[in-house]
Amino acid sequence: MAKSKKLSLGRGLDAILGDVEMAYTKEFESGKKDFVLEINVDKIKPNPYQPRKYFDETAISELSASIKRHGLIQPIIVFKKDDEYVLIAGERRLRAVKLLGNSTIKAIVADIESKNLRELALIENVQRQDLNPMELANSYKELIDEYKITQDDLSDIIKKSRSQITNTLRLLTLLDKTKEALSDNKISQGHAKVLVGLDKEKEEEVLNTIIGQKLSVRQTEDLVKKIKSGNKPGIKKEKLDLNFISEIKNLKTKLSNFGKISIKDKKISIEFKDISEIKKLIDKIS
Repeated sequence: MAKSKKLSLGRGLDAILGDVEMAYTKEFESGKKDFVLEINVDKIKPNPYQPRKYFDETAISELSASIKRHGLIQPIIVFKKDDEYVLIAGERRLRAVKLLGNSTIKAIVADIESKNLRELALIENVQRQDLNPMELANSYKELIDEYKITQDDLSDIIKKSRSQITNTLRLLTLLDKTKEALSDNKISQGHAKVLVGLDKEKEEEVLNTIIGQKLSVRQTEDLVKKIKSGNKPGIKKEKLDLNFISEIKNLKTKLSNFGKISIKDKKISIEFKDISEIKKLIDKIS
Protein backbone atom coordinates (compact mmCIF):
# COMPACT_ATOMS: atom_id res chain seq x y z
CA MET A 1 0.00 0.00 0.00
CA ALA A 2 2.80 2.39 0.90
CA LYS A 3 4.53 1.61 -2.37
CA SER A 4 1.53 2.42 -4.59
CA LYS A 5 0.95 5.65 -2.71
CA LYS A 6 4.59 6.55 -3.18
CA LEU A 7 4.34 5.95 -6.94
CA SER A 8 1.27 8.15 -7.30
CA LEU A 9 3.07 10.78 -5.26
CA GLY A 10 5.97 10.74 -7.67
CA ARG A 11 3.80 10.88 -10.79
CA GLY A 12 1.42 13.58 -9.61
CA LEU A 13 3.39 16.69 -10.52
CA ASP A 14 4.78 15.19 -13.74
CA ALA A 15 1.25 14.43 -14.91
CA ILE A 16 0.14 17.99 -14.23
CA LEU A 17 3.15 19.49 -15.98
CA GLY A 18 2.45 17.15 -18.89
CA ASP A 19 -0.95 18.82 -19.20
CA VAL A 20 0.84 22.18 -19.41
CA GLU A 21 2.95 21.01 -22.36
CA MET A 22 -0.10 19.53 -24.11
CA ALA A 23 -2.00 22.77 -23.52
CA TYR A 24 0.69 24.80 -25.30
CA THR A 25 0.64 22.43 -28.27
CA LYS A 26 -3.14 22.62 -28.67
CA GLU A 27 -3.33 26.37 -28.09
CA PHE A 28 -0.55 27.52 -30.39
CA GLU A 29 -0.62 24.84 -33.10
CA SER A 30 -4.31 23.97 -33.35
CA GLY A 31 -5.80 27.16 -32.00
CA LYS A 32 -7.89 25.24 -29.47
CA LYS A 33 -8.13 26.42 -25.89
CA ASP A 34 -9.63 23.41 -24.18
CA PHE A 35 -6.90 23.32 -21.55
CA VAL A 36 -5.85 26.96 -21.13
CA LEU A 37 -8.57 29.28 -19.87
CA GLU A 38 -8.79 32.90 -18.77
CA ILE A 39 -10.10 32.73 -15.22
CA ASN A 40 -11.23 35.57 -12.96
CA VAL A 41 -8.56 35.99 -10.28
CA ASP A 42 -11.24 36.55 -7.62
CA LYS A 43 -12.53 33.01 -8.22
CA ILE A 44 -9.16 31.41 -7.49
CA LYS A 45 -8.64 30.28 -3.91
CA PRO A 46 -5.25 29.31 -2.46
CA ASN A 47 -4.50 25.66 -1.91
CA PRO A 48 -5.19 25.06 1.82
CA TYR A 49 -2.21 22.69 1.93
CA GLN A 50 0.24 25.21 0.50
CA PRO A 51 3.43 24.81 2.59
CA ARG A 52 4.88 28.20 1.66
CA LYS A 53 4.01 30.80 4.29
CA TYR A 54 6.26 33.66 3.19
CA PHE A 55 6.54 35.31 -0.24
CA ASP A 56 9.29 37.78 -1.09
CA GLU A 57 7.45 40.98 -2.03
CA THR A 58 10.44 42.31 -3.98
CA ALA A 59 10.58 39.13 -6.06
CA ILE A 60 6.81 39.36 -6.67
CA SER A 61 7.21 42.96 -7.87
CA GLU A 62 10.01 41.95 -10.24
CA LEU A 63 7.91 39.08 -11.60
CA SER A 64 4.98 41.46 -12.02
CA ALA A 65 7.12 43.83 -14.10
CA SER A 66 8.29 40.90 -16.25
CA ILE A 67 4.71 39.74 -16.87
CA LYS A 68 3.69 43.28 -17.80
CA ARG A 69 6.52 43.44 -20.32
CA HIS A 70 6.39 39.93 -21.79
CA GLY A 71 3.03 38.54 -20.75
CA LEU A 72 2.39 35.44 -18.64
CA ILE A 73 4.39 32.71 -20.36
CA GLN A 74 3.45 29.80 -18.11
CA PRO A 75 -0.18 29.45 -16.99
CA ILE A 76 -1.00 28.68 -13.39
CA ILE A 77 -2.57 25.30 -12.57
CA VAL A 78 -5.91 25.06 -10.80
CA PHE A 79 -8.50 22.50 -9.77
CA LYS A 80 -12.21 23.22 -10.19
CA LYS A 81 -14.29 23.02 -7.05
CA ASP A 82 -17.97 23.97 -7.31
CA ASP A 83 -18.07 27.47 -8.85
CA GLU A 84 -14.52 28.33 -7.84
CA TYR A 85 -10.99 27.13 -8.48
CA VAL A 86 -8.31 25.91 -6.08
CA LEU A 87 -4.72 26.86 -6.90
CA ILE A 88 -2.26 23.97 -7.23
CA ALA A 89 0.82 25.60 -8.75
CA GLY A 90 1.78 29.19 -9.51
CA GLU A 91 0.94 31.31 -6.47
CA ARG A 92 3.81 33.71 -7.19
CA ARG A 93 2.48 34.22 -10.73
CA LEU A 94 -1.06 34.76 -9.40
CA ARG A 95 0.14 37.34 -6.88
CA ALA A 96 2.15 39.11 -9.57
CA VAL A 97 -0.84 39.29 -11.91
CA LYS A 98 -3.03 40.64 -9.11
CA LEU A 99 -0.38 43.26 -8.40
CA LEU A 100 -0.79 44.48 -11.99
CA GLY A 101 -4.51 44.91 -11.38
CA ASN A 102 -5.47 42.31 -14.00
CA SER A 103 -8.90 40.77 -13.49
CA THR A 104 -8.11 37.46 -15.21
CA ILE A 105 -5.18 35.07 -15.56
CA LYS A 106 -4.26 32.20 -17.88
CA ALA A 107 -4.86 28.91 -16.12
CA ILE A 108 -4.92 25.20 -16.81
CA VAL A 109 -7.79 23.37 -15.15
CA ALA A 110 -6.37 20.00 -14.14
CA ASP A 111 -8.64 16.99 -13.91
CA ILE A 112 -7.60 15.57 -10.55
CA GLU A 113 -9.30 14.56 -7.33
CA SER A 114 -9.08 16.88 -4.33
CA LYS A 115 -7.26 14.19 -2.30
CA ASN A 116 -4.23 14.85 -4.53
CA LEU A 117 -4.09 18.57 -3.78
CA ARG A 118 -1.84 18.22 -0.73
CA GLU A 119 0.80 16.07 -2.39
CA LEU A 120 0.83 18.23 -5.52
CA ALA A 121 1.30 21.44 -3.55
CA LEU A 122 4.08 19.95 -1.45
CA ILE A 123 5.96 18.41 -4.37
CA GLU A 124 5.57 21.49 -6.56
CA ASN A 125 7.10 23.59 -3.83
CA VAL A 126 10.00 21.40 -2.75
CA GLN A 127 10.97 20.89 -6.39
CA ARG A 128 10.50 24.34 -7.86
CA GLN A 129 10.31 27.05 -5.20
CA ASP A 130 12.84 28.64 -2.84
CA LEU A 131 11.24 27.77 0.48
CA ASN A 132 13.09 28.95 3.54
CA PRO A 133 14.89 26.08 5.34
CA MET A 134 12.18 25.60 7.99
CA GLU A 135 9.36 25.52 5.43
CA LEU A 136 11.36 22.97 3.45
CA ALA A 137 12.00 20.84 6.55
CA ASN A 138 8.31 20.84 7.45
CA SER A 139 7.36 19.92 3.87
CA TYR A 140 9.80 17.00 3.86
CA LYS A 141 8.40 15.74 7.16
CA GLU A 142 4.80 16.02 5.96
CA LEU A 143 5.57 14.01 2.83
CA ILE A 144 7.44 11.31 4.78
CA ASP A 145 4.80 11.03 7.52
CA GLU A 146 1.70 11.20 5.34
CA TYR A 147 2.86 8.83 2.61
CA LYS A 148 4.85 6.46 4.84
CA ILE A 149 7.99 6.78 2.73
CA THR A 150 11.66 6.74 3.67
CA GLN A 151 14.19 9.51 3.16
CA ASP A 152 15.61 7.46 0.27
CA ASP A 153 12.16 7.32 -1.33
CA LEU A 154 11.77 11.08 -0.95
CA SER A 155 15.21 11.60 -2.46
CA ASP A 156 14.16 9.67 -5.57
CA ILE A 157 10.85 11.50 -5.88
CA ILE A 158 12.03 15.10 -5.52
CA LYS A 159 15.53 14.58 -6.99
CA LYS A 160 17.40 15.85 -3.93
CA SER A 161 20.35 14.10 -2.29
CA ARG A 162 19.72 11.96 0.78
CA SER A 163 22.24 13.99 2.80
CA GLN A 164 20.47 17.25 1.90
CA ILE A 165 17.14 15.83 3.06
CA THR A 166 18.66 14.44 6.28
CA ASN A 167 20.42 17.70 7.16
CA THR A 168 17.26 19.69 6.47
CA LEU A 169 15.10 17.42 8.64
CA ARG A 170 17.57 17.79 11.52
CA LEU A 171 16.62 21.46 11.73
CA LEU A 172 13.30 20.35 13.22
CA THR A 173 15.13 19.26 16.41
CA LEU A 174 16.22 22.83 17.17
CA LEU A 175 14.64 25.12 19.75
CA ASP A 176 11.59 27.09 18.59
CA LYS A 177 13.62 30.25 19.21
CA THR A 178 16.32 28.99 16.82
CA LYS A 179 13.76 27.95 14.19
CA GLU A 180 12.20 31.40 14.35
CA ALA A 181 15.60 33.08 13.97
CA LEU A 182 16.29 30.90 10.91
CA SER A 183 12.89 31.67 9.35
CA ASP A 184 13.43 35.40 9.98
CA ASN A 185 16.92 35.28 8.39
CA LYS A 186 18.60 36.31 11.65
CA ILE A 187 20.83 33.26 11.22
CA SER A 188 21.67 31.18 8.14
CA GLN A 189 21.11 27.49 7.55
CA GLY A 190 24.87 27.07 7.99
CA HIS A 191 24.61 28.54 11.50
CA ALA A 192 21.62 26.32 12.29
CA LYS A 193 23.43 23.14 11.20
CA VAL A 194 26.22 23.88 13.67
CA LEU A 195 23.68 24.20 16.50
CA VAL A 196 22.11 20.78 15.82
CA GLY A 197 23.09 18.32 18.55
CA LEU A 198 23.94 20.85 21.26
CA ASP A 199 22.04 20.59 24.53
CA LYS A 200 19.26 23.17 24.65
CA GLU A 201 20.96 25.46 27.16
CA LYS A 202 24.14 25.63 25.08
CA GLU A 203 22.12 26.01 21.87
CA GLU A 204 20.35 29.10 23.20
CA GLU A 205 23.63 30.50 24.50
CA VAL A 206 25.36 30.12 21.12
CA LEU A 207 22.29 31.42 19.26
CA ASN A 208 22.31 34.62 21.30
CA THR A 209 26.05 34.99 20.65
CA ILE A 210 25.60 34.52 16.88
CA ILE A 211 22.93 37.20 16.71
CA GLY A 212 24.48 39.56 19.26
CA GLN A 213 28.02 39.44 17.87
CA LYS A 214 27.10 38.73 14.22
CA LEU A 215 29.27 35.62 14.08
CA SER A 216 30.10 33.99 10.76
CA VAL A 217 29.45 30.27 10.28
CA ARG A 218 33.18 29.57 10.71
CA GLN A 219 33.31 31.57 13.94
CA THR A 220 30.25 29.69 15.16
CA GLU A 221 31.92 26.36 14.37
CA ASP A 222 35.00 27.41 16.35
CA LEU A 223 32.85 28.51 19.30
CA VAL A 224 30.93 25.22 19.36
CA LYS A 225 34.19 23.23 19.16
CA LYS A 226 35.50 25.11 22.20
CA ILE A 227 32.29 24.45 24.11
CA LYS A 228 32.35 20.73 23.27
CA SER A 229 36.06 20.28 24.00
CA GLY A 230 35.69 22.20 27.26
CA ASN A 231 33.23 19.62 28.57
CA LYS A 232 35.34 16.50 27.96
CA PRO A 233 38.67 17.04 29.76
CA GLY A 234 37.01 17.57 33.12
CA ILE A 235 35.58 14.05 33.13
CA LYS A 236 38.95 12.45 32.32
CA LYS A 237 40.75 14.54 34.91
CA GLU A 238 38.40 13.46 37.68
CA LYS A 239 39.07 9.78 36.92
CA LEU A 240 42.84 10.08 36.54
CA ASP A 241 43.60 12.38 39.51
CA LEU A 242 41.78 10.71 42.40
CA ASN A 243 45.07 9.98 44.24
CA PHE A 244 46.24 13.52 43.69
CA ILE A 245 42.98 14.89 45.08
CA SER A 246 43.44 12.75 48.19
CA GLU A 247 46.96 14.13 48.66
CA ILE A 248 45.66 17.69 48.38
CA LYS A 249 43.10 16.99 51.08
CA ASN A 250 45.81 15.61 53.39
CA LEU A 251 47.94 18.69 52.75
CA LYS A 252 45.00 20.95 53.56
CA THR A 253 44.48 19.12 56.85
CA LYS A 254 48.13 19.51 57.87
CA LEU A 255 48.29 23.18 56.88
CA SER A 256 45.11 23.98 58.78
CA ASN A 257 47.20 23.72 61.97
CA PHE A 258 48.84 26.99 60.95
CA GLY A 259 45.82 28.98 59.76
CA LYS A 260 42.70 29.04 57.56
CA ILE A 261 43.33 27.15 54.28
CA SER A 262 41.75 27.86 50.89
CA ILE A 263 42.54 25.76 47.79
CA LYS A 264 41.02 27.10 44.57
CA ASP A 265 42.00 27.50 40.90
CA LYS A 266 45.47 25.94 41.35
CA LYS A 267 46.19 28.24 44.33
CA ILE A 268 46.73 27.44 48.01
CA SER A 269 46.02 30.36 50.35
CA ILE A 270 46.76 30.42 54.11
CA GLU A 271 45.21 33.05 56.34
CA PHE A 272 47.41 33.25 59.48
CA LYS A 273 46.08 34.38 62.84
CA ASP A 274 49.29 36.22 63.71
CA ILE A 275 53.03 36.40 63.01
CA SER A 276 53.75 33.50 65.34
CA GLU A 277 51.76 31.14 63.11
CA ILE A 278 53.91 32.16 60.13
CA LYS A 279 57.08 31.48 62.10
CA LYS A 280 55.77 28.02 63.07
CA LEU A 281 55.23 27.13 59.40
CA ILE A 282 58.67 28.41 58.42
CA ASP A 283 60.29 26.36 61.17
CA LYS A 284 58.33 23.28 60.05
CA ILE A 285 59.36 23.41 56.40
CA SER A 286 62.96 24.61 57.00
